[in-house]
Amino acid sequence: MIKKPNWLTRSTMMAGIISTSSLLADSDYNLPDPVSPLTRDVYDLHMLTTTIAFYIMVIVTAVILYAIFKFRKSSGYKADQEFHKGSFGKYGWLLVPIIVLGIDLTIAGPGTKTLAKVEEHIPADITVKVIGSQWRWTYEYMEDDIKIVSNLVPKEKAGDMYLRAVDDHLVIPINTQVRFLHTATDVLHSWWVPALAIKKDSIPGYINETYTNADTEGTYYGQCAENCGTGHAFMPIKVEVLSKEKYAVWLEGRKAAAAEAAAEAASNKTWSQEELLAKGEAVYQKTCSACHGATGEGIPNAFPALKGSPIATGSLADHMNIVINGKSGTAMAAWGPQLNDLELAAVITYERNAWENNTGDTIQPSDVKQAR
Repeated sequence: MIKKPNWLTRSTMMAGIISTSSLLADSDYNLPDPVSPLTRDVYDLHMLTTTIAFYIMVIVTAVILYAIFKFRKSSGYKADQEFHKGSFGKYGWLLVPIIVLGIDLTIAGPGTKTLAKVEEHIPADITVKVIGSQWRWTYEYMEDDIKIVSNLVPKEKAGDMYLRAVDDHLVIPINTQVRFLHTATDVLHSWWVPALAIKKDSIPGYINETYTNADTEGTYYGQCAENCGTGHAFMPIKVEVLSKEKYAVWLEGRKAAAAEAAAEAASNKTWSQEELLAKGEAVYQKTCSACHGATGEGIPNAFPALKGSPIATGSLADHMNIVINGKSGTAMAAWGPQLNDLELAAVITYERNAWENNTGDTIQPSDVKQAR
């Protein structure tokens, strides 16, 4: 007759099934596959420490289960009052620290090398200033005078990619040393794309530095890794790594578009209300809708509505001031440094005439220039 497994055997079998399932679990639960030398070292260090921790857990759990079963009172076992005089009692206090030190040294070697690489200063081919704001990212290509403002795409447009999709994203070339300079305009943020680069805090008035050298083309995602406020979850990061040839084409296109936009904003043209409304709607949906809503109705208990609000229908001077300079102590960012005169004039005109606000006001770029 086959003997039924006791509780200890069943527990051990269950632990084996759980551990095997964990090892074979979907890799999506792990860090994403690294595509740069530094993140590859970080990933390997992570896997080393995780593996060691797993086996420590298995051994310690097995010892505890064995002790519970072997030395339980119900089996008649009596506590050994002379344990400290035995060989294990004498030398265990020496053996255990040696084992712990050996584990520490196993991790310390690769850990020290990885941390040294984190602070390496390698001459960069491209420098990108990464600016965190509540709640968006701004990328400034220092050598090419290009600026990208990256905002969350609303759920109704993003679909399954909600909290990953952005309206504009960072683009870098493959096999190129890229340096990131991190700062912020309001509170602490942290730009983190685990496949590409390590994370460091973005601190207002301070510059932190990280770098990457991606060796695989593709699209990589990340997020703000610092709890920066109520919109913390709405700061996704998207980075596209292109071949050097495709990147050169992209770069020329962005330069041409930036030059055209600058020339348009600097012109002395008097814009019609219809033109300003069309431009203003595009600017609003890109920069304002994430907080104030696509229909200007805001987000209850978080962000105020602009539809029928005292700001959008009241004093024009006050409206221009809050859009240009922001509002201290709130999530309202200062858009003056981020948008040109034409974009500001257009979005203010749009806010004062959309959603039945109907003030009839038309703001020209020259008005914004005077108000700055």
